[in-house]
Amino acid sequence: MAIFIHILLTNVLPMGIMVGLGIILQRSFSLDIKTLSKLNFYLFSPAIMFDLIYHTAISVGLLGQVLLFFVIFMAGQYILVEAAIRARGYGPSMKSAMRNSVLFYNSANYGIPLNQLAFSGNKETLAIQVLIMMTQSFVPNTYGVYSVNAHKADMKQVWRTILSMPVIYVIPLAFLMRVFEVPVPGPIATPIGYLSDAFIGTALITLGVQLGSMEWRINRSLLIDVSLSGILRLIAGPALAWLIVWLMGLDKLTAAALIVSSAVPTSLSSVLLAVEFDNEKEFASQAVFVSTLVSILTVTAVIFFLRIDA
Repeated sequence: MAIFIHILLTNVLPMGIMVGLGIILQRSFSLDIKTLSKLNFYLFSPAIMFDLIYHTAISVGLLGQVLLFFVIFMAGQYILVEAAIRARGYGPSMKSAMRNSVLFYNSANYGIPLNQLAFSGNKETLAIQVLIMMTQSFVPNTYGVYSVNAHKADMKQVWRTILSMPVIYVIPLAFLMRVFEVPVPGPIATPIGYLSDAFIGTALITLGVQLGSMEWRINRSLLIDVSLSGILRLIAGPALAWLIVWLMGLDKLTAAALIVSSAVPTSLSSVLLAVEFDNEKEFASQAVFVSTLVSILTVTAVIFFLRIDA
């Protein structure tokens, strides 16, 4: 129990304090969540993604392992959520909302700080988390936009929206510049560094602002659906990841980093997509709120069972 409490205080509570500050700010000043989201989406997130990909040493072997894991993991999660969707008999809009709440997880503004704290800033595990963040960034910005619009919008508009996502261009640009050893000009490198450094704090505050703007109660009509989403994301997610890394025979550190990366709560992307395209907003918000709250215990438990030296 002492180790569990230590992990909770050392790895999870610091993030909770930052999120709590965002909640307090929102309750006190009613901040504009859309402005904060745009800052994260168009500035801070692309900047840290470029900075980490450009500067983090990622071997071809590690890249292959992480990408293989991610493909198998997402396929497994998709099968699980599809089984739940069929069992519940959802309509088109709720189908996409449930898929998004499970498949899109907070690998950036929750996953990066968690990785830094859980692994004490280890560069290898950070590289793994960067790759997961990179691949996860593509999913909401491509499949996510498609899934919430496929049943109601013109596909040309959907593709225009997808192609406007900055992450689609930042990731390959950073890889190409790294591979061909293209230096980043000083006047550009400095702002990228500033924006990248601002990401973690701003992202956690934004998460708190989003949670602070939500109604802190679960609609009884959505109780089963929100609970199902949380179970699939926070319990089935890391359990499935453990099974995959065991079957792949990965080394202990890589396996631990991938399992921790899979244990994070539902991404805000699911809420942003729901709000932007008017698709089950209440369910999406409550799924994020509940999974984030419950993750305080489940993430601590995952780190505890992995016996990570925190």
